[in-house]
Amino acid sequence: MRKSKREAQQLAEIEVETADLADVEVDIEALDDAEVEVFDDSKSAPADRADEGPLDETEANPVRPYVDLGGVKIVPRDGLHLRLEVEEGSKRVVAVGLDFAKSTLQVQPFAAPRTTGLWNEIREQISEQIQKQGGTTTEVDGPFGPEVRAEIPLMGGDPGSTRLARFIGVDGPRWFLRGVIAGDATVDDEAAAKIEELFRSIVVVRGTTPMPPRELIPLSMPKPSAVDASSGAADQA
Repeated sequence: MRKSKREAQQLAEIEVETADLADVEVDIEALDDAEVEVFDDSKSAPADRADEGPLDETEANPVRPYVDLGGVKIVPRDGLHLRLEVEEGSKRVVAVGLDFAKSTLQVQPFAAPRTTGLWNEIREQISEQIQKQGGTTTEVDGPFGPEVRAEIPLMGGDPGSTRLARFIGVDGPRWFLRGVIAGDATVDDEAAAKIEELFRSIVVVRGTTPMPPRELIPLSMPKPSAVDASSGAADQA
């Protein structure tokens, strides 16, 4: 049980701060279904998703310490900095930002149908929206299946300045998890492997509340009880 105690200590040390929505360029909830008349609604996910992640809550190890953020749970690790991105008007948490390996990974969990997926449709709409912003996109076959690699104009930056981003997505059981990768993981294989493993380790908590497809699964501030429970279990071992 020593490992559990160490992980619980790491969980307690992860810093959490709030941020605004300035770096979220593509709003899945706002995308217009009418823009795409025909699309592939099959699920898009790695063949080993149920074993290697991203995991559904029912597939995760129940005794492993996590940072509990409501709709997602994050595995703590050395060097990980966690940010909650908050919508300015409503104060609703709309995304989780993870800074790791000189890269950033923004994640958002969405409700999805039980038997069909969202990523194949959303991927095309993301490309269209980025191109309307003056950016360029390329679809490639990545470690999670099809992904969008984009060069996006910087808002408020020098004319012609851009940043690279990778849009990844996985369809799970009644949920869809989107990730946006920036930083070294867009150009460096070693950093990319670390961020991809981080995305794999995420647990999605869909819950039983009925939700329409594409609705953001509620996110929240970390629950301190997760730290207390993990530490208590380790101390009793």
